[in-house]
Amino acid sequence: MPRVCGLEVSRLVLPYGRRPESILVRLTDYGGMTGWGEVVDPDPKTWSILQERLAQALIGVDWEHPDELGAVPGGPAADMACWDLWARMRGVPLAHALGGSRTSLMATVRIGAERNLDSLVARVNRHVCAGYAHVTMDVHPGWDVEPLRAVRQAYPALGIGLDARGAYTDIEALEALDAYAPSAIERPFAGSGGLADHADLQERVAAPVLLEVASVAELDEAIAAGAGRALLLRPAVLGSLREVRRAHDSAAAAGWEIACSGGQGTGLARAATVAAASLPGCTLPCDVAEPPRSAQIVTPPVGATGGVVAVPLTQPGLGHGIDEDRVRRLAKDSYRA
Repeated sequence: MPRVCGLEVSRLVLPYGRRPESILVRLTDYGGMTGWGEVVDPDPKTWSILQERLAQALIGVDWEHPDELGAVPGGPAADMACWDLWARMRGVPLAHALGGSRTSLMATVRIGAERNLDSLVARVNRHVCAGYAHVTMDVHPGWDVEPLRAVRQAYPALGIGLDARGAYTDIEALEALDAYAPSAIERPFAGSGGLADHADLQERVAAPVLLEVASVAELDEAIAAGAGRALLLRPAVLGSLREVRRAHDSAAAAGWEIACSGGQGTGLARAATVAAASLPGCTLPCDVAEPPRSAQIVTPPVGATGGVVAVPLTQPGLGHGIDEDRVRRLAKDSYRA
């Protein structure tokens, strides 16, 4: 039975891009076992919520399973840490604790809009040569049919997903992309309120329409409306691994395909995404492209090798060691309770 006797929360500034932030939560049990969690690009209120409420909710509290805790203050980072601690105490990998059964995952790599078609094809070629059998291309009005045709002509057998990032209002423009056999059309319209548009598009195209939702209730509404045939499962968006499992189960029961995706961060959040992607219904390629090594605090690093992501099954919990020296170097603020 886990019983937390101490916790540490750290706010890290990551050394890449626009220097995004991550918040890490470390829980320590009376037996000395630890569990770690992460939230990437946190809401501004998350830090104060963790400071004010997490210790009161967890320290000295007995619990048999993370599901008993309900909504843990601070969201995904605290929830992940509870699951990691519980799985480590049980001596089981997080993937198995969630009900996962897969040992490896096909990975996708995201391809942004390029300056021209030659640059795009060259970039795709680098990933194909690195072993990727699937890419996900960003598309938007004015950059869709021509780049997709160029990549399909260069690589007839390549799996190609399309991420519209909510940029479209014209269903006919999206329908035209279906001629090039995309594996999925992701987030075609802004928001999830236009379920009728999503359903109309799904009726017109053979590719599954891939929706991102913020709750299981939202997913169930989309399923009832026939608004797609695939779920983009983001653990950070759903807020807890319990909700991740519920969303997975609802989508799988409806016959939907599932793709898992996680934020970059330090590698901890991606490790949890890999565990979620091991669930049996997650059949679409997962997006856990490796964050920059300078930002990773986990060993071995989380990422794909030859287009394949291994699910860590030899170590309990998240299945990765933590470089605590690197955590301290990257932290701009921290506190303990």
